[in-house]
Amino acid sequence: MKRKYKVSSLRFVAFILTGIVLATLQVFAQENPLEGVARELVLDKKYIIFPVASEINEEDSEVQVLELEVDGEKVREFKIRLAHGEPAYWFFMETKEFTGKRATLRALRLADDQLDSFFAIRVASTFPGEDEVYTEKLRPQLHFSSKRGWNNDPNGMMYYKGEYHLFYQHNPYSALGGNIGWGHAVSRDLVHWEELGEAIHLDEYGTIFSGSGVVDWNNTTGFQTGDEAPLITIYSYSGEVDAGPWSEGQPFTQAIAYSNDRGRTFTKYEGNPVQGRVRGHNRDPKVIWWEETKEWVIILWLDEGQMAFFRSADLKTWDLQSILETGTANECAELFQLAVDGDENNKKWIFYGGSGDYFIGDFDGSRYTPEGELTRYSYGNCFYASQTFSDVPKEDGRRIQMGWGLNHVKGMPFDQMMTFPVVLTLHTTEEGLRMFANPVEEIEKLYAKEHAWTEVAIPADDSVPAPGVEGELFDIEAVFDVGDAGELGLSIRGEEIVYHPKEEQLVFGEQTAPLKAKDGSIRLRCIVDRTSVEIFANGGQIYMPCKLRADDDNKTIAAFARDGAAEIRSIKLRELKSIWK
Repeated sequence: MKRKYKVSSLRFVAFILTGIVLATLQVFAQENPLEGVARELVLDKKYIIFPVASEINEEDSEVQVLELEVDGEKVREFKIRLAHGEPAYWFFMETKEFTGKRATLRALRLADDQLDSFFAIRVASTFPGEDEVYTEKLRPQLHFSSKRGWNNDPNGMMYYKGEYHLFYQHNPYSALGGNIGWGHAVSRDLVHWEELGEAIHLDEYGTIFSGSGVVDWNNTTGFQTGDEAPLITIYSYSGEVDAGPWSEGQPFTQAIAYSNDRGRTFTKYEGNPVQGRVRGHNRDPKVIWWEETKEWVIILWLDEGQMAFFRSADLKTWDLQSILETGTANECAELFQLAVDGDENNKKWIFYGGSGDYFIGDFDGSRYTPEGELTRYSYGNCFYASQTFSDVPKEDGRRIQMGWGLNHVKGMPFDQMMTFPVVLTLHTTEEGLRMFANPVEEIEKLYAKEHAWTEVAIPADDSVPAPGVEGELFDIEAVFDVGDAGELGLSIRGEEIVYHPKEEQLVFGEQTAPLKAKDGSIRLRCIVDRTSVEIFANGGQIYMPCKLRADDDNKTIAAFARDGAAEIRSIKLRELKSIWK
């Protein structure tokens, strides 16, 4: 027989004071896990806060499913690992959507030693640890990461009226994956970010997988209600992966949501899903505007190395145009044009999937035609599922990319990050056309102090430290004359970026990239954060975003040469400020 315990906020206070009823429940729970335990909350403060298990114990902790009902309707369902005893951290749910209303919080099943944690959940104006957010020991200081929880793929990236909108796969209730919806942050300069909270929550159709975003300047969707153009997000539903009871068994389908207030709130289209399952785990819709026919183009991964191209007049009805065999270019599609060597009269279409490895080719609005094989893009271990911003003004003209920086950190109330924004360009090289990546110029807003040297000799089998320079955050630009060295490079807080002239290879840890010296020299640029380094070689021809596992006590930068001497033709070492300050 199922037992229900429904407790109001006032009665809960009474339980704490008397201890009688709570003790009775705990005794019962030791012998019988409780099902359907519920309590009432008045949502009169900013957050509902939750005590969670530490990361060390989290994977072994029993997952609880919690439901939130408002006005008799289920509005949230999520899995959480409530603390067994003293919580490691407090996670939160924002309540602004339901301000002033009464809600019922229900646990479908509670372990015997999680009852205290369930009744410790409360409405609050702040959450424990909020004053430490963005200053934690392993928090990236140059790369975006969420206040709390897990993040992965960037989603819905678009520009509107001075703001870059970054949505992202987010689990607000754990530093592990699961409960995926879309978090949301905005920036006016691509380096400083403001989190706006959860934009799109999972519901009866499933968790919210990846997708894209556009500004509907022509109101093709009919969603516009005021002076602001609608911001449209296009995303995948899944009830087949990480599903809870609410959506279990629902297929992968596609849906849209819209905002008429510059992205501050989003409304799911009442006709969702707009596209049923085509095949398998079809997902990750990428949308662009096709000016010639005044229609939207949607690219959808179909599984098994295929991408489908659809067209739509209103994003509500999709018509299949073609299917592209993409091989290993799977999921998280991107499609955009780049000018060849800056010539606006000569452009090529770039197409890629999650790894970033790309095709160069042509697109006619219905069919993509590659002009060769996939070309490798990232040579690092800290990059996946990148997107570029849509609707960047023509007077800017840049194609700006951000990706998921796969970079696990232990013992933190957050996990993963975004890569630093880069500008993509297309250039003629000895190997053919190649896409280059370089940090956005807005990084200069973070410059604190610059050190510069020229013609610095590096003796054989020796190193030359940057005098008087120590820290964690740097933008380093260096030109090396290779000389007769067998190896040369940079030591960054004890980790080495090594160039091997004979093999024409750049190495960082286990990551390698082909790199040819030009006129006897190589160029390196490194964006150094606490737990990562993004390496750009020879003007951005090589892009190598990597995890950095530096010694906490080593804050130095040095150049070195082995098996011969080399020279630093020039080096600029800029100390950087945190993006959170």
